Amino acid sequence: MPGQSRSKWQQIAADLRNQVTDGTLAPGAQLPTESELTSRYSVARATARQALTALVNEGLVVPQPPRGYFVKDRKPLYYRPQTEFRPRPLSPEMDIFLAEHSEAGREPRQTIDVAIVEPSSDVAKRLRLEPGELAVVRRRVRYLDGEPYNTNDSYFPLSLAQGTEIMMPHDIARGANQVLTENGAHQVRALDEIYVRMPTPDEATRLQLGPGTPVSCHICTGLTEDGRPVRVVINILPGDRHVIVFERDRAKEAES
Repeated sequence: MPGQSRSKWQQIAADLRNQVTDGTLAPGAQLPTESELTSRYSVARATARQALTALVNEGLVVPQPPRGYFVKDRKPLYYRPQTEFRPRPLSPEMDIFLAEHSEAGREPRQTIDVAIVEPSSDVAKRLRLEPGELAVVRRRVRYLDGEPYNTNDSYFPLSLAQGTEIMMPHDIARGANQVLTENGAHQVRALDEIYVRMPTPDEATRLQLGPGTPVSCHICTGLTEDGRPVRVVINILPGDRHVIVFERDRAKEAES
């Protein structure tokens, strides 16, 4: 309630949070221990633990038993949805994710699984599939510097992907969009939807998410010139690992 005084654990959490956000406690730094907080604030150990747990749930710190609690140390990934249709590849041997982040001096890798599935109703609706019609999904977990950063699950109508490189569980250096173009499904526009929510259990497992970490769910539907949807991509972006960047051009927007 407005004007209501904060409890002791909230005061402790606020003090520590401020030290994290202003850099007093830098990424990777150890927070005061429960014993130190108990002494400093004259509170019970359970109160100190509650304050630290709150920061864990906010995604600011990570527990490392028995050593204590540490400020998360992560370099954010700058995620730019509008770059998708720019010419590729940067490298003839690797896809754009691997190429971009290798160029930036990081260590990218990804796992890829391909399956023929009956997609969820949300995906089927976006692809305008008939009841019972199957899709191909390329499921990817993308890693930077050994840590899972995001997932990228791309769905295609089976009738379109069958017999193409999309069916193979390996990197496609020129990109799946180019494969679609080569098969008569050139995309000229995309519909982007971004939702912010808590992760599902499957997403938390794939991305090794701790408690309290929200995700952005970016769903991209690619369409051909005649408005036919040929691809739906679901990107799951943990909030503590990404900055979503949109660049807008006023002149171009005025023309559209």
